[in-house]
Amino acid sequence: MENKTKERVETIIQINKEKENLGMVNLHQTRELLMDAGAILLDVRPPAKVSGDNAQEADIANAYYMPYTDFSSYLDELPSDHTEPIVVACLKGWFANRVMGYLEMLGYENVYVLDTNIEELIEVHHAHSGK
Repeated sequence: MENKTKERVETIIQINKEKENLGMVNLHQTRELLMDAGAILLDVRPPAKVSGDNAQEADIANAYYMPYTDFSSYLDELPSDHTEPIVVACLKGWFANRVMGYLEMLGYENVYVLDTNIEELIEVHHAHSGK
């Protein structure tokens, strides 16, 4: 394995070790990241897995729908500031964890994964926004 790749993976693992719960965040922590830290939210569910609104359609502030199956098409829409916090979410965490890894390999440092179903986050948002 190329030394630079190995070093990058080791750095990413170390960054995640320093995060509480290795970067997995619950609904409350996600809300804090979105509302207080100005994080962006990436809903990465494939289209076939979206039931109802995606996070962007639900009008969650700073939310973007970037389906995992087409994620490479959205790379230009990612923040240029690689220190900006990003929360990645899907239904069970499988796609979100993959995207977290891609973002970290691209140099993003503050990437987190919602540890619950994104539909719960959308439901809570709807309840608070009166939708």
